[in-house]
Amino acid sequence: MEKGIEPRLRMEHITKRFSGVVALSDVSFEAYPSEIVGLIGENGAGKSTLMKILSGAWPAGTYEGKLFIEGVLSAFGSPQDSENAGVAMIYQEAHLLQDISVMENILLGRLPHNRWGWVDWKEARNRAVQLLDRLEIDIPPNEDTRRLSASQQQMVAIAKALGRDARILVLDEPTAALTDTETQTLFRVLRRLREDGVTCIYISHRIEEVLDLVDRVTVLRDGRVVDTIPVAAEVEYSDLVHMMVGRALTDMYPKKAAAIGQAVLRVEHLSLDHPFINGRKSLQDVSFAVHRGEILGIGGLVGSGRSEIVTSLFGMNGKRVQGQVFIDGEPVDIRTPLDAKRHGMGLLTENRRKNGLIVTFPIVQNVTLANLNRVSRHHILNHGQERRLAREQIDVLNIVAPSIDAIVNNLSGGNQQKVIISKWLLTDLHILLLDEPTQGIDVGAKAEIYKLMEHLSQQGMAIIWISSELPELLAMSDRIMVLADGRVQGTLSREEATQVRVMELATHFR
Repeated sequence: MEKGIEPRLRMEHITKRFSGVVALSDVSFEAYPSEIVGLIGENGAGKSTLMKILSGAWPAGTYEGKLFIEGVLSAFGSPQDSENAGVAMIYQEAHLLQDISVMENILLGRLPHNRWGWVDWKEARNRAVQLLDRLEIDIPPNEDTRRLSASQQQMVAIAKALGRDARILVLDEPTAALTDTETQTLFRVLRRLREDGVTCIYISHRIEEVLDLVDRVTVLRDGRVVDTIPVAAEVEYSDLVHMMVGRALTDMYPKKAAAIGQAVLRVEHLSLDHPFINGRKSLQDVSFAVHRGEILGIGGLVGSGRSEIVTSLFGMNGKRVQGQVFIDGEPVDIRTPLDAKRHGMGLLTENRRKNGLIVTFPIVQNVTLANLNRVSRHHILNHGQERRLAREQIDVLNIVAPSIDAIVNNLSGGNQQKVIISKWLLTDLHILLLDEPTQGIDVGAKAEIYKLMEHLSQQGMAIIWISSELPELLAMSDRIMVLADGRVQGTLSREEATQVRVMELATHFR
């Protein structure tokens, strides 16, 4: 920053411990007015812990070090103290009340009243419109919040923060659920706020976004600051990766030529009734096959029907599904996830915390959850056998955890994904369905997921996977089937597939 400008936020020599484990060690961090500063690092690097201190979630006295806002030594005892000091947290999922209007969310707790004590709705609307206009976002103030898209809800959360005179915005993985168009809209808003003097702290696993958006970037690794560098300099993607993981990921995508075998799964004329609209289809006349040893990618925009394919195959959509499914040439009827499991399928869902894990349970119980028959006899659990299998899976998949008794909720995103995969590897697995397996995990964990996918495919497993990140979809797929509006628009070989070609198909509705 320019000489003489004081930082708006200064965190000095922050150290935070949990039961003797050092989560942050002597971390110093600064952010200036009219600046977007990136904060990156692998899961477990300490980003969230540092921001919890800033947000007041970890109050003064639970950590060592000093925190200054606008040069004033601050000691937050609660999130309310942080908010009163001008700090606002914008999370991946906007924390808004869904059953009230946009206007009421923006002015929650601060609705204007007239002299008789009644809410002045006209004045409330005017204030909400002013804040929305500042962001140049066309959202009706009386609109029901539940009807808004993920990106619109984020904009409302930002407007709410600005209405509380927030001068420091912390955005934690804000684009994880956004389309490319919505992401660019968010970036325009953040750049405009920077021009207005707001300080933005941008946390993301998507290094390309960081390079495109921020002025400076601070890299954390193992609870320490590796470096803080200006992005205006010639910073390469590979440089930041090396700083994050402590090693060069020269083999980020380990995909090799696949020895494709016989078709293990064939789908013919798969259709899916829309869950809410009579006469409408979420999927229509989808046919494809996947072979032993093959990684079949599914591409398309959000809402194209990608997730509906794997949930339908896994028996999660019940009687709404029409069409035929063949496994090893034999017709099968899959109406429940138990049916799918019996036929050798496993699914890693897009929302791992909701559908893939019991996050309050330890690793050992999650690993054996899908195959209790292997660790029980006469319906009596063999705890020794259960623990032995869990230890084997931790070793095989390199799950980083203190022990098999560690609560899954305390693991990083990448290690949570591995726990889910380990659960299915203990079954008679032939077909693995992966829905956004690298979403919300850091670059080092992504490389390990790619390595695991390649290892399983080389062993003859058929893998169907969905990814919104085109570079990884292209790099790790033998073929890519592209959907739009619930229909297959085309299937590309590895040689044919390019980002341009995939997007052409994904935006072509027929």
